[in-house]
Amino acid sequence: MAVKRKAQARKSSSRGRSPGRGRVTGPAASEIRLPAVGDWRTTDEDEINRRRLRAREERPRIRNLDPRHPVFSNFEVHSRSGMTYHVEVRDLAGRQFHSTTIDFQVNGLGTCKHTEAVLLYLEARHRREFAEAGRLGSRRIDIVPDREADTLRVERNLGRLPASVADLFDEDGLFRDGDPEEAVERLRRCRSSLLRVSQEVEPWLEARRRDRERRLLRREYEEKVQAGQYPEQVTKVRLYPYQREGMMHLAFTERALLADEMGLGKTIQAIAACALLHRLGQVHRVLVVAPASLKTEWEEQIQHFTDLPSQMIFGQRHKRLQAYEQAPFFTIVNYEQMLRDSLDVNARLQPDVVILDEAQRIKNWDTKTARAIKRLRSRYAFVLTGTPIENRIDELYSIVDFIDPQVLGPLFRFNREYYELDERGHPAGYRNLDDLRRRIAPLLVRRRKADVESELPSRTDRNLFVGMAPSQSTAYADHEANVARLASIAKRRVLTKQEQDKLMRELAMMRMVCDTPYILDPEDRTCPKLKELDSILDEICSDSDTKVVIFSEWVRMLELIRDLLSKKGVRFAWHTGSVPQLRRRAEIQMFKHEPACRVFLSTDSGGLGLNLQVGSVVINCDLPWNPAKLEQRIARCWRKHQVRPVTVINLVSENTIEHRMLETLALKQGLADGVLDGIGDLAEVKLRRGRRAFMERLDQVLTPRTEKESKPPPPATTPIPVDRSAALAERVAGLLGDRLAACEERYPEDGPHSVLVVVVDRDAETLRPRIERLHEELFGVGKSDPLAPVQLEVIDRATAEALERLSRAGLLHLSIRATRHLHPTPDARPAGLSDEEKARCANLRAQAARKLKMARILHAEDLVDEARVALLDAVPLLGSALAIEHRLPAPEDLRDALTGPLAPHWGDAASLLRTALEHPDAFDVAAVLARLSTA
Repeated sequence: MAVKRKAQARKSSSRGRSPGRGRVTGPAASEIRLPAVGDWRTTDEDEINRRRLRAREERPRIRNLDPRHPVFSNFEVHSRSGMTYHVEVRDLAGRQFHSTTIDFQVNGLGTCKHTEAVLLYLEARHRREFAEAGRLGSRRIDIVPDREADTLRVERNLGRLPASVADLFDEDGLFRDGDPEEAVERLRRCRSSLLRVSQEVEPWLEARRRDRERRLLRREYEEKVQAGQYPEQVTKVRLYPYQREGMMHLAFTERALLADEMGLGKTIQAIAACALLHRLGQVHRVLVVAPASLKTEWEEQIQHFTDLPSQMIFGQRHKRLQAYEQAPFFTIVNYEQMLRDSLDVNARLQPDVVILDEAQRIKNWDTKTARAIKRLRSRYAFVLTGTPIENRIDELYSIVDFIDPQVLGPLFRFNREYYELDERGHPAGYRNLDDLRRRIAPLLVRRRKADVESELPSRTDRNLFVGMAPSQSTAYADHEANVARLASIAKRRVLTKQEQDKLMRELAMMRMVCDTPYILDPEDRTCPKLKELDSILDEICSDSDTKVVIFSEWVRMLELIRDLLSKKGVRFAWHTGSVPQLRRRAEIQMFKHEPACRVFLSTDSGGLGLNLQVGSVVINCDLPWNPAKLEQRIARCWRKHQVRPVTVINLVSENTIEHRMLETLALKQGLADGVLDGIGDLAEVKLRRGRRAFMERLDQVLTPRTEKESKPPPPATTPIPVDRSAALAERVAGLLGDRLAACEERYPEDGPHSVLVVVVDRDAETLRPRIERLHEELFGVGKSDPLAPVQLEVIDRATAEALERLSRAGLLHLSIRATRHLHPTPDARPAGLSDEEKARCANLRAQAARKLKMARILHAEDLVDEARVALLDAVPLLGSALAIEHRLPAPEDLRDALTGPLAPHWGDAASLLRTALEHPDAFDVAAVLARLSTA
C-alpha cells in the first residue's frame, strides 16, 4: 500500500512537465489543499493554486513569439476550447505578467491558468534559462500603462532606455505631457531589441480612444440637435423624454444595463439607440438575442419605429450561417440558438451591438446559456431586464459580468465583499450593498412607473408570441383539418345547420388548444403560455405596488394559473361564473384592499361592470373574437380615475388562429373607430375576405345595443349591497366591546367562500350563538350553509394563539391565500396626503359645492326636479374626494359612490342617499342637502 501511494505521489508531481525535465514552479499538485466545494472562504493563494492545477491538467499548446528572448517574451497559447491567447512574461521574482484572457484582466491575482501554463512550459523546456531569469531578472525595458496616473510608464531598466526615446519620460519613468499614441509609435520604431511596448498598451490606448470618442460624439450630436442640423427624434414615433434619456444612456455608455420597470418601453429605447448610432455612422449590424416568444414582437417594433431592415433567424444550421453572413441591420435570434451559434455569429455576423432582452436568462452565471452568451463579441452591449435581481445578488453579478467583467471583478472576490459567510463558508447574509450600488451606477438606468408618471402614455399594449408544444400542435392540426374540410364545403354550397354548428365548435376548440389541451383533455396539462406567464409574474411581483388582472375565456386555463400562483406563494382573487354573486363581491374587495392579494383571475364574467383600477397590468391569456370584448376586459383597469399607466399584455400562440386574429381584431377595431367615433381613415380599412361576412360584421357594429353593458340597478325593494363582512365585524365589536380580540376574513386556497374568524377573549361557546344570529341577519343564511359567501368561526384567544404557534413551528399548515383584518382597524382616514392629493380633494369638493349651491337655489325656487339632478351630480364628486382621503378607489358613477368601500364614509347622509339612489325621482331634497355637510 505504501509503495502504491509513493507511485501516485510521483505521478502527481510530474504532471504538467515533460518526463525528465526540471522541477515545476510553485507547490506540487499533491501539496495543494483547496477549500471544500461550496466553501466561499478562499484566499488569493487558493485561487492561484486553482489555476495552477488547471494549467497542469489542461496543458495547452504554447509558442514563443520572439525566440531571441527564451523567458521574458510573449507567448501564444492555444487552449483546448479552440481559443488563442497571448501571455507576456516581464518578471519572475515579482510575478509581473500579462495575459489577454478575461480571467487575468478581472481576477486581480496577476495570473491565470494560461500564465501558469507558460511558466510550467518554461520550467520544463528551458530549465537553465528559467532558473537564471528568476535569479537575475529581466534586462528588457518594458513600457506599460500606469492606470492610476492614466499615462505610460517605464516599468524597469529606466537607465537603459535608448537615447532616441529617452526624452519621452521623466526621471520617475512617467511619460511626459503629449499624445501617448504618438509616443507609442516612436517607441515601436526604436530598433533596440530590449525595448518592449507591453501588450497591455494597445487595449489601454483603445479604451482611451473610445472614451474620448464617446464624449465627443455625444457633445457633437447634442449641439447639432440644438442647431436643428439633426432631428430631435431618430424614430418614426416620438419618444417620451425618459425614453430619450434611456436611448442616450445606451448609445453613449456603449455597454450598459437598462432595468426599467415593465411597460416603460425598454425595447423601444434599445431600437432608438441603435438607430441613433446608425445615423452617427458608428453601427452597421445589430444582434438581438431575445426569448423565442418575443422575436416577432421585436420585428414588429423595429418596423413600427424605424425604416431599418431586419431579419429573424430560423431553420437549419446551414441556413442560419448563411443568414449571418448576409445580414441586414437587425438580426433577431433566440437564446437557444446562441448555444450553438455564438462563435459563428462572432465570425460571420460580427455585430457592432449585441442586445440581450429579458437578460435574466443569463442570471445563473455557470449555465450553458450564460457561457454561450458571454462568448459573443461586440463593441456595444445593451442589456435589458426589468428584474436584474430576482433571488440573489449574484444574479446581478452574472448580468454585469457580460457588460463589463472588470466592474465587479471575479466571482470569488465578489462573494467575499458582498456576502456574510457562515462557519462553513456558505452565504448567510449580505453586506456592503451601498458599495455594490455605487459600482454598478455608471452602467445602470432604472426607472419605475411612479418615477415617470407624468411622461407616460395612459396605456401600453404588448403582444407576446408563444410557440406550441408538440401535443398542442397535434391536437390543433386535427381541429384545423376539420375546419378546412368544412370551409371547402362552404365554398361550394351553404352549410347545413349541423355543419355550421360543427364549424363553430371546431373553431372554438382551435382557440382552446392555443391556450392548453387541458381545456379539452384533463390528462394533458401542457401549456407553454404558463411558462411565459411565470416569467411575467416574476417581473410584476418584484414591484410590491403592482397588481395584475388576468383574463381567460376558459376556467381550466385559469385553474392552471391558479396552481402556478399557489406554488409561487402569490395570493389571488377568483372571479368566474360559478362563484356566487355575494362571494364575487368579497373577492373583488379582497383584490382592491388587501396589499398581499396581487392577482385577479377572471373569465369574461369579470369583463363588464367591474372597477379594478387598483390593477395596472392586464394579461389576456387568449383573444376574444370581438375587439369590444377585449376592450371591455382592459377597461376594468384602464378607466377614468386610473392614476397609474396601464400595461396590456396579450399572450398569442404563434402562427395559429390567434395570431391571425390580431389582424382581424385590428380590422374590426379600425372599422368601429372610423364609423362610430370618427377616428382614422375609413379608406384604409381593408376587406379581408368575403363581402357578405364583412357586411354582417358591419351591421353588427352599427346596430344599437339592446342590453346595457353594466348590470341594471336592482329594484327599489332590493337593499343596496354593502361590505357585509365589515358590517358584521362592526356589529360584533358593538356587541362584545373589549371582549373582542380580533376579527379577520380569511380566504382559503380553494372553495367559493371566505371564513370570518371571530377571536374572543374567553367564553367562545357562550358567545357563539349571539354572533351566529348577527351573521344570519346580514347574510340571510346559516353560518355553515354551503351557499353562504362568508362562513363563520368563533374561537377564543388561547385557541388562536395555539394555532399560530403550531403554524410557526411547521406542525400545522394554514391553507390561506389572503387575510383581511377587520378588527382592530387602523384609523379610517390616513394622515399625510400629498400636496397634489390635497389639491385634487379641494378641487373636487369645490365642484361639489357649486353643484350643491345650485341645488339649493333651484329648490328654493320650487324647481325640485332640477334640484334633484344637481344634487345627484354632486355626489360622485364628493365620493371621489372621500376616496382620495381614505385611500380607496375613486367611484365610477353615483351607484359606485354610494356602495362598497365608500358606503360607511357618508356619515348621517348615508341612509338618505341610499333612498335617493333607490328613488331618484322622488326623495326629500332638503333633507339630503341638510345631511350632506357631514360627508
